[in-house]
Amino acid sequence: MARKRHSDEDILKLLREIELKLADGDDVRSACRGIGVSDATYYNWRRRFGGMGKSQLSELRSLEKENARLKKIVAELELDKLILKESLNYLKPRA
Repeated sequence: MARKRHSDEDILKLLREIELKLADGDDVRSACRGIGVSDATYYNWRRRFGGMGKSQLSELRSLEKENARLKKIVAELELDKLILKESLNYLKPRA
């Protein structure tokens, strides 16, 4: 079976569908199979997106984007620091 990637919005919709099926009395396995995902996938999604709304999802995305940007800045600064340290060692007079 081919692997399918779901967007975050799709995952939220599918989680809502599963919640409705569970409220109607279905068990987890049959509710998950009804929408075409495994129960392990459901538990992973629930752990990551459980109780999250669309506004919180957009906030999570913006925070992840900001975190990636900051990590890139730190990596560049660390590289600059290493270059400066190496050039300082090169310019030091040897005894």
